[in-house]
Amino acid sequence: MSGELTWATLRQERLRRGRPFVVAHRGARTHEPENTWPAFALALTQGADVLETDLRFTRDDQIVLFHDATLERMTAGSGPLAALTLAELKKLRTRTPQGSWSAATIPTLVELLECTHGQTPLLLELKDPRFVERRAAEALTRLLDQYGVIERSATISFHPEHVAAVADVAPNLPTGVITLWNPLPVGKAQLLGPLWPLLYLNPLYVAWAQRLGKLVAPLDPNPEPRLGYYQRLGVDALLADQPDRVLRRLNSPSP
Repeated sequence: MSGELTWATLRQERLRRGRPFVVAHRGARTHEPENTWPAFALALTQGADVLETDLRFTRDDQIVLFHDATLERMTAGSGPLAALTLAELKKLRTRTPQGSWSAATIPTLVELLECTHGQTPLLLELKDPRFVERRAAEALTRLLDQYGVIERSATISFHPEHVAAVADVAPNLPTGVITLWNPLPVGKAQLLGPLWPLLYLNPLYVAWAQRLGKLVAPLDPNPEPRLGYYQRLGVDALLADQPDRVLRRLNSPSP
């Protein structure tokens, strides 16, 4: 995806390309430790259009890329991530998908922005409950503005109040919501992430959302079995744990 492409122009570009954009879900997480730079770098090499990641705060108020509230699943540490400083987190080894230890460390949002030179569109899931606080929302938007990526970033959450708090600080930052139960594309969010069965429950979901000016990216990080259906619906983007496999299927004559 070109660095000049923004979330506001994604719909038009999706129509031009004739396929959904592929969003690397925590990077190429089946090959490298999720949410680490090796996983993101591999996803970009594989051709991913957008990087999706999860945001949390350290004890000393640094924004890091990490999914879980606790450290056990993905690192050699234990306990809440929020209880450690960035320096303490940087000492932890991360776990590969195969269960071995990696030299990759937990990255900060700043590191991701610097490694991508602010040119890669980002889908930022707000995991930390602190994002409802104005100070936390300001810290995020200040970083995105500093690196000139406000228009190439979008925030998303299962908790509408998280993205609403950020939108109050930066109204020009696109926001999205993930839903597990609502089969209707309603609300203020510009980006919608319905759990994939909802698109079977309501086959008009995508067309309805797009008529309202919204983008649809199903919550389905392993979308290969449903690619044909998604393409018939005209979804705008696809999450992918394995971006290379999804892209091969999308680019083949019969997805």
